[in-house]
Amino acid sequence: MANFSKSQVPQFTAEVYQNEYLPEGASEVNAIVTVTSTGGGTTGRQPGPSGSNAAVVIMVDCSGSMDYPPTKMRNARDATAAAIDTIRDGVAFAVVAGTHKAEEVYPGNGRVATADPATREQAKQALRKLKPSGGTAIGTWLRLADRLLSSADVAIRHGILLTDGRNEHEKPEELRAALDACAGRFTCDCRGVGTDWEVKEVTGIASALLGTADIVADPAGLEADFRQMMETAMGKEVADVGLRLWTPQGTRIKYVKQVAPTVEDLTDRRVEAGPRAGDYPTGSWGDESRDYHVCVEVPPAGVGQEMLAARVSLVLPSGDGGAPQVLSQGLVRAVWTDDMAASTKINAQVAHYTGQAELAQVIQQGLEARKAGDLDSATAKLGRAVQLAAESGNEDTAKLLAKVVDVVDVATGTVRLKQKVADADEMTLETRSTKTVRVKK
Repeated sequence: MANFSKSQVPQFTAEVYQNEYLPEGASEVNAIVTVTSTGGGTTGRQPGPSGSNAAVVIMVDCSGSMDYPPTKMRNARDATAAAIDTIRDGVAFAVVAGTHKAEEVYPGNGRVATADPATREQAKQALRKLKPSGGTAIGTWLRLADRLLSSADVAIRHGILLTDGRNEHEKPEELRAALDACAGRFTCDCRGVGTDWEVKEVTGIASALLGTADIVADPAGLEADFRQMMETAMGKEVADVGLRLWTPQGTRIKYVKQVAPTVEDLTDRRVEAGPRAGDYPTGSWGDESRDYHVCVEVPPAGVGQEMLAARVSLVLPSGDGGAPQVLSQGLVRAVWTDDMAASTKINAQVAHYTGQAELAQVIQQGLEARKAGDLDSATAKLGRAVQLAAESGNEDTAKLLAKVVDVVDVATGTVRLKQKVADADEMTLETRSTKTVRVKK
């Protein structure tokens, strides 16, 4: 964990959007908290011994299925080489080959290398050793990545994981245990290549490790995707930022969700942080903005009463176990009124993201119903998804839905299920179902 002086930390702001007016007796307060980090690309970092504050491990699936078609392994090697070219000088890095066990490809001996022109070239030469064989046990890949990353004295630890198949050579509980062991230690972006992998498995890994998940249906697209992923990872400047919620006596946090750029429920990840306060992890930040939906249950009160429902802070742990640094704060309020117009108006941000969260949910439910043969339920859910996508201006999701259903009437959400749907189209819709669009200001 790096120590930053106040001038070195990217500037964080927390803006709270809500309708604070409640009708008499109401007890639920909703707010959208927009967190923005700026100046990340220009801050003076406190680098570790390697001259940088970051480490990255690339995990490449080398199981036997990567030989079908044979171009898949070549594309994966080329993509990994492109990612290696994108690593900044001074960043610690390593490459792992994943099968039913995990093997170090570069640099080896349980170490990480420091990126410079020579080590990048050596790493790319080492990629020639990657040959498809064996099975898939992703938990072993993650545990090796964790060991390698923890050997670097840096604040920002990141993994990139590529797989083309199901995690067939370890039990689900073994993968779960590996994820529990790695959570909070590094973030990880995951990519599924082709169409023979399990969406919930890959998105579950990314979710547990606060990273992104996506499909690269055509292996030829891997190189551009890997380069973009590594560029984003190289832009991260500060790790382990916590969203801290303090609530007064008698209140309860119902849920905390990230709602942009993707929907991610953080409710169960709370870590107690003193009396009536808890921290929710947000991972690593560069120059970016994210939105969080906070729902608080307060004791119902009478007209004219008001209270602080929650104090929202962004906190950065200190490296020496001392008090964390507070980067920004915002307040969530509750005011009881008998003005019907004031108390029934739904805040535009809250309404929009409630719809986006429902959109993600009905897509997943609709696709599950379709797989289970419950066509009536699938039609209803995916029809509702078409309606929500149109209402919120989520054009990307609307286009993906149109590959799975024929849209009869957008406004009413009337659709027909397509008889034939390409696996890639269905998996793309499922993988990207949690991607949201922001409120048009």
